[in-house]
Amino acid sequence: MSRAIAIIGGTGKEGFGLALRWAKAGETVIIGSRDANRAHDAAEKIKQRAGSSAKVSGDTNAAACVATDLILLTVPFEGHAELLNQLKTTIRPGTILVDATVPLAASIGGRATRTLGVWQGSAAQQAAEILPKEVTVVAAFHHVSSEVLGGDGPVDCDVIVCSDHAEAIPVIQALAAKIPGVRAINGGKLENARIVEQITALLIGMNIRHKAHSGIRITGLPEAAYKTS
Repeated sequence: MSRAIAIIGGTGKEGFGLALRWAKAGETVIIGSRDANRAHDAAEKIKQRAGSSAKVSGDTNAAACVATDLILLTVPFEGHAELLNQLKTTIRPGTILVDATVPLAASIGGRATRTLGVWQGSAAQQAAEILPKEVTVVAAFHHVSSEVLGGDGPVDCDVIVCSDHAEAIPVIQALAAKIPGVRAINGGKLENARIVEQITALLIGMNIRHKAHSGIRITGLPEAAYKTS
């Protein structure tokens, strides 16, 4: 892809792991954080692993949003709405915002194996309600283990991509396919994000019981289901 990928929440495990994988794939990545110094430190750590030529930098969340029209959101649900309200004026019209947020009950002191009820239906639908209509919201990357992303081996997981904007889905499928081992599938409308988000809580429960880092695979689909064009 020719445009930079801004990862809001990129200093957390999930965002850092995705940034690492895309930097290794030759993509330009901007780590976003509330603290620019933390973002810069994370970018330097990625360069140490991906190579000094890796195209990765760090900045504030707002500056990262201004810099590109492709944004990935990997933040805890408790700060989701507040952060989007803060950033919505910095996000360009025509931007694709990929929301990987899961409304886990752990965000308010509950169990990580349960999801919270979200008035709009899902975290991604909440994002779509908050952001200007000129911003395309996509839900994806919920089931990819941060521990596995932070490693060096292939990622044994499918990524389900949901959006009300059909033209954005293959763009994010192609981005997901940059990660070795990942297949990306068109998951339909954004309303399906509520189901996709809930699967994350199920996976967390299984990982706790079996001391593992599981993902998901969808079987029985034709090869065309994974193609991005």
